[in-house]
Amino acid sequence: MAELSFPRFPLVVQHRFPGLLLTAAIAGGAAWLAQRPAFSALGLGALTLAIMLGIVLGNTLYPAVAAQCDAGVLLAKQKLLRLGIILFGFRITLQQLADVGLGGVIIDLLTLSSTFLITCLLGIKLLKLDRDTVWLIGAGSSICGAAAVLATEPVVKAAPSKVAVAVATVVLFGTLAIVIYPLLWPLAQAEFPQLSAAQFGVYTGSTLHEVAQVVAAGHAIGPDAENSAVIAKMLRVMMLAPFLLCLSGWLRRETRATPRQGIVFPWFALGFTGVALFNSLHLLPAAWVADINQLTNVLLAMAMAALGLTTRFSALRQAGVKPLLLGLMVFLWLIVGGGAINLLAQHFTR
Repeated sequence: MAELSFPRFPLVVQHRFPGLLLTAAIAGGAAWLAQRPAFSALGLGALTLAIMLGIVLGNTLYPAVAAQCDAGVLLAKQKLLRLGIILFGFRITLQQLADVGLGGVIIDLLTLSSTFLITCLLGIKLLKLDRDTVWLIGAGSSICGAAAVLATEPVVKAAPSKVAVAVATVVLFGTLAIVIYPLLWPLAQAEFPQLSAAQFGVYTGSTLHEVAQVVAAGHAIGPDAENSAVIAKMLRVMMLAPFLLCLSGWLRRETRATPRQGIVFPWFALGFTGVALFNSLHLLPAAWVADINQLTNVLLAMAMAALGLTTRFSALRQAGVKPLLLGLMVFLWLIVGGGAINLLAQHFTR
């Protein structure tokens, strides 16, 4: 195959342009598909679809152009990912934290910490999975799905195949939850008559994986549930930066005990927090923030596409059924254990 050439660009840009163009094209296709009713009804957002398209192309057509595209694909998977996570802070404000109240803060904090710890115990101690895969599944399940998996990857330096396994796991069970949670609402009403739609929305937002899935499930229940679900979910997203800092600190402490490669401090997590604080001041026009959020979607979708392009089916097959079994057990914990946390927190914070 003839080598691609872009003479109008400087050499460093020319070297990366084909891969960036490819990931941008996949991201655009994923965004278009996400708007189609067949996909939006399933809660499949642009990020999820981008990695799915990337995996398909990565195992079929991409190897033929990998030599020309790898540099740009790697840039999207690393640098654009970090930039996208930083800009993700424009989606949340401290006002949202205040709106959900002390009870919502306690619920999200307890759900996040217990879910990650239980994932570690089940995955490492019971299923004997490798730590990186377990941590990635734990981050995605306890915080914000695929975006949390991607944000955790630079901290733990996991292989692309492990990232893809974690993303697939949280997407699978999060998608199932879109159907299950609306069915749980009438059962919860019958068992707990004092439970309001808004409180069930907090339960939905504090236990479901992806933002898009929370929106889809909350919308199916009702407007009150949808609004409180989104607020509770965005509060969990705000906890991403402290989580990454704690995880990085744990790895640095472990490094001092057992020699291994150096740990990269997640500076992008601090950037995420700083942007969220800045966004809370409402200094930028709403139209600008909307444009930035659109750019964030593009950057994260390009990163997901790059991840998919570098993932091979052979590596996924080697992972076996254990990651899915772990995802199932964590999913059941989120439904049952997360529900218990919600009821207890609402009882003691009335």
